[in-house]
Amino acid sequence: MPNRTEESGAIVARDLIKVYRGGRRRPEVRALDGLGFIVPEGRVFGLLGPNGAGKSTTTKILTTLSTPTSGGARVAGHDVRREPDAVRAAIGYVSQGSSTDPVLTATENLEIAARLRGANASEARSRAKRLLADFGLAEASRRPVSTFSGGMRRRLDVAAALVHRPRVLFLDEPTTGLDPEARAAMWSEIRRLSGEEALTVVLTTHYMEEADRLADELLLVNRGRAVVQGTPEELKAALHGDSVRVSLIEPEESHVRAAVARVAGLRDVIVEVSGVDGTLAARTDDASAAVGAVIAALDAAGIRFGQVAASHPTLDDVYLHFVGHTFGDAPTASPASTGVAA
Repeated sequence: MPNRTEESGAIVARDLIKVYRGGRRRPEVRALDGLGFIVPEGRVFGLLGPNGAGKSTTTKILTTLSTPTSGGARVAGHDVRREPDAVRAAIGYVSQGSSTDPVLTATENLEIAARLRGANASEARSRAKRLLADFGLAEASRRPVSTFSGGMRRRLDVAAALVHRPRVLFLDEPTTGLDPEARAAMWSEIRRLSGEEALTVVLTTHYMEEADRLADELLLVNRGRAVVQGTPEELKAALHGDSVRVSLIEPEESHVRAAVARVAGLRDVIVEVSGVDGTLAARTDDASAAVGAVIAALDAAGIRFGQVAASHPTLDDVYLHFVGHTFGDAPTASPASTGVAA
């Protein structure tokens, strides 16, 4: 974990534990198990992890929508337990679902949002006009939101979260469902907000490319605990050598492992099987030699395979290395599980 001082953190979370009590015949669920981290001010901070890792629970606690069972957190200098109103005044939150009214125009949505945040009518009009211009929505400002594209509506959601000039902005899967062009436009806007507005942005995402492109720093969470934290480049540099990936067809895990066990220079071998497909992933210092040897070993063992690729470390490789499975194939933990896959 990077060495940070609490005074420099827009968010400071310490030893967060969240236990959801079970009911009849249902065990308790430990969603967070001692999670702690610090988010520096004015940075884009990525929170990564599979479904069930604790990302949503963490966000709910930091935005005062839930309280921890134990541990604590400060957001923009305010304690989430003792000063929830001050925390809410200092943050903006964009959930996965749209927060704007489709019947109203873009201008009306932003003016109402500003008035609800305490602005007078003049301030609300001024703020709405500025935000619509900043987000490229000025020409569509008088149209009902129901006529907007997905990308336009998502930009309006972000604008609505900024009407009160928050210090910290939480974005929960902001580009899910957007086409590549709209996603790129959203990425550009998030970077602008962090750079020009000195806004701290907390981003949860399932897109590794998005995390790599946007985040100044990343925290990888699994089963309610912090696994590793650092910049994307630091995390990728921690994996020496190259990665080798092979798409498998109707594989048997033990058969695949036995086949590649004698390949020289191959390490950190992971075999994942999902239905009739699977993936072999490994690391090596000499990809050119390893790829040929892996292909020969699989052929000799009669194992069917498709695409074979070698590359420098990516965030997918970081995730695979530290967590032990790919992003989309997280094993289902028992409800009361508190362990860490690492």
